[in-house]
Amino acid sequence: MINVLLVDDHELVRTGIRKILDEVKGLKVIGETKTGEEAVQFCRKNEPDVVLMDMNMPGIGGLEATKKIIRYAPDVKVIVLTVHTEDPFPTKVMQIGAAGYLTKGTGPDEMVNAIRAVNSGQRYIPAEIAQQMALSQFKSVEENPFNVLSERELQIMLMITRGEKVPHISEQLALSSKTINSYRYRMFEKLNVSNDVELTHLAIRHGMLKTEKL
Repeated sequence: MINVLLVDDHELVRTGIRKILDEVKGLKVIGETKTGEEAVQFCRKNEPDVVLMDMNMPGIGGLEATKKIIRYAPDVKVIVLTVHTEDPFPTKVMQIGAAGYLTKGTGPDEMVNAIRAVNSGQRYIPAEIAQQMALSQFKSVEENPFNVLSERELQIMLMITRGEKVPHISEQLALSSKTINSYRYRMFEKLNVSNDVELTHLAIRHGMLKTEKL
């Protein structure tokens, strides 16, 4: 039996995925959480086999939660499930140690195949995502300037563009406000923007933010 944890801040999404997995022999949803913080705590106490992790949630979000789960419960396999199809998201996610990457357009059969694959020790990336990751190596910074951001900068960018303020980000990531601002201004310099509004507009222009649920 493969024990699965669902992590998404939308109950409707969790309910839909649970309904799919409950009908599959050999899979069992043993828990649901709506934040990255809850997911980390659940994994430390229960150690599911596989976690289906949303990327963009209130609080620390999916990137930081994935890092913490890998650190505290290294046997747990994390599959990030998001609407983002283009780099730098897939590359950053796999670099931090996720076992798989799926988009929310994934069909039920592929989701089940991915869960079984990562549980057996493989890494799972859909062919079209893997192709985009390979091609992104040849893209210039002008095509997507966000490719130059580090994983931490990308994480903070997502939080800023959700409207979260520096003190809240500082609290969620257990970093000082000074450190958060250092990352923030470094991002501004790399991306040639001067404030959070310009950062958000740039993120929208390059498809880093979606109107759908992230």
